Amino acid sequence: QVQLVESGGGLAQAGGSLRLSCAASGIIFSINTMGWYRQAPEKQRELVAVFTKGGSTNYADSVKGRFTISRDNANNTVYLQMNSLKPEDTAVYYCAVRWRSAVFNSWGQGTQVTVSS
Repeated sequence: QVQLVESGGGLAQAGGSLRLSCAASGIIFSINTMGWYRQAPEKQRELVAVFTKGGSTNYADSVKGRFTISRDNANNTVYLQMNSLKPEDTAVYYCAVRWRSAVFNSWGQGTQVTVSS
């Protein structure tokens, strides 16, 4: 079955950077649409970034110009490079894939990102 294994979360200072990784088994990222979500306590889940199977990307307004989603086809891994971090970026970040579905239907376990002021 599909498994998404996330890593790279942790603590960062405001203005710093982190790179999140999501490695997959049971699915090929290059022929599917990938996304990163985040959810802060008492907040709605937010779609942060999307990497489509066609190679295009899209970002939430809150992270445009600061975050970059990328894909390593050889290693079947998707990344989220997070620069110029702000305290409001603090959340649990989830890797997700749309696999034979109109909605994201497979998820990683989540990784905590905490940004201090």
